[in-house]
Amino acid sequence: MLRGIDVSAYQSSDYRTDGLSFVFVKATEGRTYVNPKLAAQTKTAREAGLVVGFYHFLWPGNLTEQAEYFVAKAPDRPGDILAVDWETTGGGTHATNAEKDSFIRKVKALRPDNRVILYCNRHFWLNVDTTSYAGDGLWIADYGTAGKPRIEAPWRFHQYTDDPVDTNVARFADRAALREWAAGD
Repeated sequence: MLRGIDVSAYQSSDYRTDGLSFVFVKATEGRTYVNPKLAAQTKTAREAGLVVGFYHFLWPGNLTEQAEYFVAKAPDRPGDILAVDWETTGGGTHATNAEKDSFIRKVKALRPDNRVILYCNRHFWLNVDTTSYAGDGLWIADYGTAGKPRIEAPWRFHQYTDDPVDTNVARFADRAALREWAAGD
């Protein structure tokens, strides 16, 4: 399994990349927030030769506007992965299944050459999701043993801890296989 992390404005712009194969960088949230460290965190990943992904924290409503905002702010490079972060907002709400599915499809339509995946936690996948639609792949958060999320669905990425940062594994033989998948090959 490959190792990776995800970062947001809470982490340093020059995070450690030793032993990593990929990183997901928070790009946007809703229709107004952009990670102020987006460019610097992306630069750190690219300079280390990592596969890079970007994620959008999804709010309910205005799905087309959110998708357009996300793709306008996330770097546009072939081989980058785009993800929707589907969970409860700070206000205690969440996008519906139809909204989540619509957002993934809209991002894929706007960026057809990028993989578009779903990030959610185990609770959402088992108890909130009713469509099992994850676009090009599932990134599941379930804290426990790396590479052993407690779900039966196929997954590509597994976030297994947030200590000291959100730490993930990816189900690929090596970085070249991940890069090939991300490129759509």
